[in-house]
Amino acid sequence: MHDQTALPEGASATVSVSWPIRCGAVPPLADKFYVRLETVPDIGAALERSPNAALTPRQHTEAPLPNWRAACGKTQQAVYFAESQWRSGLVDLLIWLDASSRDSLLAGYLEAARLTSGAEPVGDAEAVAASFLAWLGQLERPWLVVLDDLSGHEVIDGLWPDGPTGRVLITAADQRAIGGHRRSMVCQIGPFSRQEAMSYLVGRLSGDPDQRRGAIDLIDDLEWEPLALAQASSVITNSWLTCFDYRGHFVRRHEQLAGNARVRFPPAGVTWTLGVDLADQLLPGGGAQACLILAALLDGNGTPADVFTTPAGCGHITGDGSGSSVAATAVRNALVCLERAGLLQLDRGSDPPVVLMNRAVQDAVRAATPAASTDAVWPAAADALLQAWPPDQERSLLAQRLRSSAASLARAAGPRPWSAGCHPLLIRLGDSLDGAQMTSLAVRYWRDLLAHSDQVLGPSHGDSVAIVERLAAACLAAGRADEAIGWQQRIVTDAAHAFGADHPRTFAAKISFARTLVAAGQSADAITVLSNAIAESERAHGAGHQDAIAAREELAAAYLAAGEPARAIELYRRVLQERERGLGPRHPDTINTREKLAAASLADDQIKEALSNYKRALADRERTQGRDHRDTLKVRNALAAAYSTAGRMAQSLQQFELARDDCLRVLGADDPETVAAAASLAKVYYAVGRLTDAATLLRDTAERCARVLPPGDPLTQSVHETLAAIVGQPE
Repeated sequence: MHDQTALPEGASATVSVSWPIRCGAVPPLADKFYVRLETVPDIGAALERSPNAALTPRQHTEAPLPNWRAACGKTQQAVYFAESQWRSGLVDLLIWLDASSRDSLLAGYLEAARLTSGAEPVGDAEAVAASFLAWLGQLERPWLVVLDDLSGHEVIDGLWPDGPTGRVLITAADQRAIGGHRRSMVCQIGPFSRQEAMSYLVGRLSGDPDQRRGAIDLIDDLEWEPLALAQASSVITNSWLTCFDYRGHFVRRHEQLAGNARVRFPPAGVTWTLGVDLADQLLPGGGAQACLILAALLDGNGTPADVFTTPAGCGHITGDGSGSSVAATAVRNALVCLERAGLLQLDRGSDPPVVLMNRAVQDAVRAATPAASTDAVWPAAADALLQAWPPDQERSLLAQRLRSSAASLARAAGPRPWSAGCHPLLIRLGDSLDGAQMTSLAVRYWRDLLAHSDQVLGPSHGDSVAIVERLAAACLAAGRADEAIGWQQRIVTDAAHAFGADHPRTFAAKISFARTLVAAGQSADAITVLSNAIAESERAHGAGHQDAIAAREELAAAYLAAGEPARAIELYRRVLQERERGLGPRHPDTINTREKLAAASLADDQIKEALSNYKRALADRERTQGRDHRDTLKVRNALAAAYSTAGRMAQSLQQFELARDDCLRVLGADDPETVAAAASLAKVYYAVGRLTDAATLLRDTAERCARVLPPGDPLTQSVHETLAAIVGQPE
């Protein structure tokens, strides 16, 4: 079914999408899932009374660590309800979000924005999420959002889904995580009833009725706890034990754990250890335990299974780090054994498959693991994550899961990642936040990482310097130019202190500092910094050195930003001559300089020189990179715009049509460059009096702007203003 659904930031724009839509990785229902009519509140009724309902554990005065009471089946109940709503057609939009961190929540909103718009979202993740939520709030179709494993109200701050046709279901291990937010009706979940416990256990043991002997006494010993019963029934099902036999093992293990203190362990605090025993029997040699410890250090909400089969993962679990298929198969067998023992769950329907593990079990495994073993495991886990991390996919679900696992590992490892400097995994995590355009989170992450690096390694350490550079870039991306300038000043000072004033790293730091000043609108200060850098470079290396040439080009850009195009043109001409002499006329750097000279000439109304250089640059791009290269497409657009500025509309129209057609063919209709080219062409149509062509193209472009450009993009506003002028309606 196809429908026209309005998108955010452009009420007049529509896009065809296929309904119903579901977003997010809904966990699979557990084997032999049991519908709890006696002890789980009616979620549907709760959402009839309130737009928001929260599933939380029954509150207890004591909260042992790990908190076994929190493992009451909240997520499974949410899965059952969400899938029931979906299958019955009661919701047209189902969104499942991992709310354990702000990162995972934003990643979920980005995926939802992509699926409901049909295009990759562009721009800052927080802005995209806000735009999506505004659209969701106006959606007339029924929708359900599940916020699974909400860890704190700060995670959801400013990102709460709301709307007259929507409902929100939350799961949280602690009721305080909700923070009384948005009139949420709290539905507490505790153990099974005695009848439910018996029905569940009997259902799980349906393959061999003889194994049910002693079931009544066993469920009482396990206090009807869902997790303990699930673990116990997994062990019984995959062994020759009966309930009576298992109960004997349970009592003896409890006595061993309690010792002379006679401490009362929660049932699941005992049953998981019996699961480890079964896993060792199914896979002798220690591979099962090694795999379990690795899983306990990563994200229990979903770690890609490919992490375990990397060379580093295989090396830790099997001792074979060659990356062979034999080793990978052995690791998969270990994961299956742990699943049969009730210690983790494999979601084979996910792409790629993921490993799920209860947080309380993870806490218990980590607590039981000797420090020496953790010392050996965490480097393998870090290397496995790095090996599984794909480049250039930072907004994918896979990257988000790797970030969550990296963060989980960093918390569990404590000071270990700093024993030999900052471990590369910590840098990779921050780079991924940058790549996903989670700008606020990235700034916070790099700031915290720098504080720790300064404390442990010292401000002059190479890793601290690298982190400062990333922090400055993140601040600039987040629009915090003043803060970025402060960090760039530190970089220059530290580089000069560590390497000397004439060192290439110090020079590069000054160039980066000047660029930041220009971006912050402080062009005069940038001119001063660059002039001094050029003088120092010429004094040390001579006027023809590549550093001095590059700095002069940056100085030209600073003059242009300062509103002095004549000074910029003078410098660009000199740089162009130097590059032609040193690199050749068709070197990419030479062509780049020629394009910058053309832009400066256009800004100074030197139309003839601008057109001449744009045409030469276009010819050189086509000759060296081909007509279909992005750089070629960009310079053709620039030439077309220059023709328009010169009033040569026939040539402008010809070049804009070529540019739009090339962008369509090479990049596709929804690429931002194609959208910009179409908008420019439409304006030329309007200028030459082809109003029908202009209006048709602008309507299509307005739709695409809403889909592919960030909220508030100037191009979107310009398109709507031009379209309003054509149709004679107010914008």
